[in-house]
Amino acid sequence: MSVKLPSSLPTIGIDFGTSNSAVACRVDGAARLLPIEGAATTLPTAIFFNAEDRTTHFGREAIALYLAGIEGRLMRSLKSLLGSALMQEKTAIYDGLVSFEDIIARFLRELAVRASRELGRVPERVVIGRPVHFVDDDSKRDERAEESLRHAAREAGFRDVAFQLEPIAAAFDYEQRIAKESLVLIVDVGGGTSDFTVVRVGPDRAAREDRSSDVLATSGVHIGGTDFDQRLNLDRVMPEFGFRHTGAQGREVPSKVFFELSSWHLINWLYAAKAVRQAKDLRTSYSDTRLHDRLMTVLEERHGHRIASEVEQAKIDASVNDAPTAIDLSCAEPGLAASLSPADMAQQLSPLLENVIACAHACVKRAGLRSGDLDAIYLTGGSSALRPFQQALRRSFAGVNLVEGDLFGGVATGLACAGPVA
Repeated sequence: MSVKLPSSLPTIGIDFGTSNSAVACRVDGAARLLPIEGAATTLPTAIFFNAEDRTTHFGREAIALYLAGIEGRLMRSLKSLLGSALMQEKTAIYDGLVSFEDIIARFLRELAVRASRELGRVPERVVIGRPVHFVDDDSKRDERAEESLRHAAREAGFRDVAFQLEPIAAAFDYEQRIAKESLVLIVDVGGGTSDFTVVRVGPDRAAREDRSSDVLATSGVHIGGTDFDQRLNLDRVMPEFGFRHTGAQGREVPSKVFFELSSWHLINWLYAAKAVRQAKDLRTSYSDTRLHDRLMTVLEERHGHRIASEVEQAKIDASVNDAPTAIDLSCAEPGLAASLSPADMAQQLSPLLENVIACAHACVKRAGLRSGDLDAIYLTGGSSALRPFQQALRRSFAGVNLVEGDLFGGVATGLACAGPVA
């Protein structure tokens, strides 16, 4: 599959991710990632609107300022809003009301400016990655999501905007690493979606302008790393604030606040005066009011993102170290902590992982193949490194070689390969 853009200007590839973003450019035939935060080639997809000095910050700096207690508004998981009615709604920041589409445009503009430090000028042409489905089983909302992203990119200053499916971009990246033709299942598990492509790749095929016949099937499901975080947050952390807690009247505390508090892109809504009042009114539903006190501390002192970060880091630590890890909740109550073990994680994520792997098998079946016909499974996207996922994938695709690529930069590199040479 090819992307048609005029070749007179340099093109960058942008992997606009739910959790992290990356930028790449192809120069003299070779695609390379660009440093966009110091020496780092990834930038957390986060914006902080500093209300104290009325400035805007991005990436790791944005998160650090928020966690340091600076007054302002932190926004993450913006990609999760694409296709929703919220995209055109306006939200308050230090300089007035802005739409979420405009906020995405500000982030994309910042990526362009940072890329310009390496390229010598602000790029005007871009290939942006998109999931197989922004929205599952709703083609109209999916089209609306892509159009919102296109409009945001143009507002960011890009004159020519094209899109490529993220797993196909990952296939182009993998193709740079192999010496013979292969039949590969590309597995791209990011922050918001899990996407799959069965594709023929190889050195001889890489030079072809039209790659349509090489893409045998695609599939995707709206499950990713932020869903894993939410599930672990609900199971291991939210009970400390009243989730599934039974009150004096024998009924559980209403759960809506806990689902929102464990969802990155919804946390900010809980800090509004109306939401805080509604949370206060829940006190009569508690038999142990200490749990309610903790909840109110989190909302009134705005610790939701801090707790979500702790859960995300615990997930990573438990996976990498294959050992139990603590989740620090001392922001809600001195000395308070929860725990996460590898066994807990595997148990809680099992239903989600089953759905993801079922989607992978559906992709292979759609290509008219069986798993044994594959030469390799190529992993990209940060969440594909999760130990329980890789273990489940190995069990389900027994005998197929798993190849771990550049988890955070592979898609951006492949997107740069989809555009003409700079």
